[in-house]
Amino acid sequence: MKSEKKFTERIESRYKSIYARVMAIWAYCSEGVWEDHRTTLKVNIIKTVNLTVKTFLSSNLQSKACAMTYRTLLAIVPALALVFAIGRGFGFQNLLQTQLFHYFPSQHKALEMAFSFVDSCLAQASEGIFVGVGLVFLLWTIISLLDSVEETFNEVWGVTVDRSIFRKVTDYLAICIILPVLMICSGGLQIFMSKTIQHLLPFDFVTPFIEFLLDCVSFLFAWLFFTGAYMLIPNAKVKFKNAFPAGAIAGTSFQVLQWLFVTGQLYVSKYNAIYGSFSFLPLMLIWMQMSWLITLAGALICCSAQNISLFSFNKQTQNISENYRRKVSIAVLSTVLKRFAAGESPLTVAQIASRYDIPSRLAANITERLLNCGLLVRVAPLGETEISDDLPIQPSLSIDHYTVSFVIDTLRNHGEDNFIPGFDKEFPEVVKVCDEIYRQISSAEGKTLLTDL
Repeated sequence: MKSEKKFTERIESRYKSIYARVMAIWAYCSEGVWEDHRTTLKVNIIKTVNLTVKTFLSSNLQSKACAMTYRTLLAIVPALALVFAIGRGFGFQNLLQTQLFHYFPSQHKALEMAFSFVDSCLAQASEGIFVGVGLVFLLWTIISLLDSVEETFNEVWGVTVDRSIFRKVTDYLAICIILPVLMICSGGLQIFMSKTIQHLLPFDFVTPFIEFLLDCVSFLFAWLFFTGAYMLIPNAKVKFKNAFPAGAIAGTSFQVLQWLFVTGQLYVSKYNAIYGSFSFLPLMLIWMQMSWLITLAGALICCSAQNISLFSFNKQTQNISENYRRKVSIAVLSTVLKRFAAGESPLTVAQIASRYDIPSRLAANITERLLNCGLLVRVAPLGETEISDDLPIQPSLSIDHYTVSFVIDTLRNHGEDNFIPGFDKEFPEVVKVCDEIYRQISSAEGKTLLTDL
């Protein structure tokens, strides 16, 4: 009996120890990791996964994927028409069809129907007075789709500044022209590699290895495609070291999705009996929505990996006191003014946050408020007209204007006030006391210049 009791106590002790360790790991991974200043690979991965999961659950990516599915359905025929028009110009229409069947093996029926629509679309667009109108319609449909994709990516990244109309048109047209050429080149490269390897190694037992290599090439192209999309589509400077892992994850997930749909189509005979010749349509919609969900999730991973520093001390930043926010605001403004007075180059928000160990998200929020108040402006390089979030900042007024009282009054009075009817008459003492307190701030110490702090 004693031995059984000791054994039971030992098991309970081990269970409690494991449970406590698991809960400690969970507490660290869910919240404590954001207070960890280390920049090791393990810490960065935990922060990236933490931020990705939290944002995925709160950003409603599923609805965005549904919206992109609808827009893609509207633009798929005009997009393919433009691709095939360019392919015909090079004499590679059949190769493009083969490549599309190779890239999307799970959508064979949908592609066949789309190709018939494309032929009709090109025939109508190239006849009579509709030549110019048809071409404009094709380009407008594709540009509107790409604009929707950019808008969705910008929402994921939290970018509020769009590209200029000129940049959008030129970039999107470049994508429309380059994409068919890349598809042709990739198809030709795969055929060349297959024939070259078989010629150099004419052995039957090498065939499975060659097929494996070609499958790896398909994975590589998927990785590069998603990596390029994550770097080029958002109106933000995306680093390759963050885009490539996200592109690899999204590309691999996309290839797995293809395999699942190709395999799953063998087991939907009953489904085909219900929908008949339209059975491909619901499956294509599911596949398209899952593809967009994978694409947006990859963009979210890329954004999280690049911006993990924004969420350090996230809990404290969200609950920051007004007094401490005011101190940090004056400190940031004082730093910008001193560099401007000394003739030094202006800093970006990220550089200020890194140099003074300010949480990046707090620095971004405070700087955005100072910009909205008119105390700071962004400085675009000479010759550039586009304003983005990663430009350097400098004072918008003469540095002699920036006293402590002037800055506090500007921040305090920014926004709407005095809109409640009869408030001053109802609470005159409250208004009097508050105004008196802020008048005292404008004393001798309030006249101190921020450059003297």
